[in-house]
Parts: sequence; structure tokens; C-alpha cells
Amino acid sequence: MNDPFLNFRKSMKKNVFKDLSFTEERKARVNEAIQAKRSSSTLHSFNEDTVLEILKSLQLVAKHGFEISTQLFQKEEHSFLHNEGQLYTLLHLLENKEVLVSMWRADKKYYALTTKGRKYLAAASRKEYAKHPFLLKDLLEEAAL
Repeated sequence: MNDPFLNFRKSMKKNVFKDLSFTEERKARVNEAIQAKRSSSTLHSFNEDTVLEILKSLQLVAKHGFEISTQLFQKEEHSFLHNEGQLYTLLHLLENKEVLVSMWRADKKYYALTTKGRKYLAAASRKEYAKHPFLLKDLLEEAAL
């Protein structure tokens, strides 16, 4: 498949960026910033307990993001206190890993556990999580790939 931005990139290099140059140090800092941004939006960057609390909150009924956020706050889980958008990033990543499924109802996106999500939660409830603390970690690492 052709890259739709191939000609755009060439044109930008020729015209817009032709007089710009960056030092190697500046390039390295920009690359570090990009890598830090990427790693902060992967599942493994989230706390396992936070993921577990989200799965528990969806155990009985589908909820939208604000309900999940409110419930986490009531349980004194403040991971998303000043960055609520990260909750939606996590929900999206869990959805991509088929742990959650989403559906639209009355202009709100609801999230529910899938069979895979219920298995993770059941394992955690049976204390397998304590015996095998890497259960969620495996999910998080797998999702980071």
C-alpha cells in the first residue's frame, strides 16, 4: 500500500524544513520525549491494582468512563486524578486486548468485561493473582507489544 503522505513529506522537506537543522543533542532529546510519550500510553505503564479495580468495577454491569472514574475515586484509587484522559487510554488498550468490549448507549460509550476479562478477574478473585502475581503483568506486557 502506498504511503499517502510520501509526497507530502518530500514536499515539506524540500520547502518548509529546508533551512532547519537540529543538533544531535536536540534530536536525541526529541527522540527521548517521543519514547517517553509512547511508553506512558502502553498498558504495562499502568498499575496492576488499577487495572484490577477497573475489571472489578465492570464485574456486574457495563459502565461508562465517568462512572468508572467516579468509582475508582471513591475507592481512593487516584491514578487518574489529574489526568482523566489516561483512563480512556487504558480502557482503549484493554479493549484492544479483548479484555473489555465497548458499546454506545444514549451518546455514552459503555465498557463491559469480555470472557477474557472475566477470566482475569476470576483468577484474581480465586487468589491465583497472589500465587501468580504475573497474571496481570503478563497481560500488561503482552499489551505493550
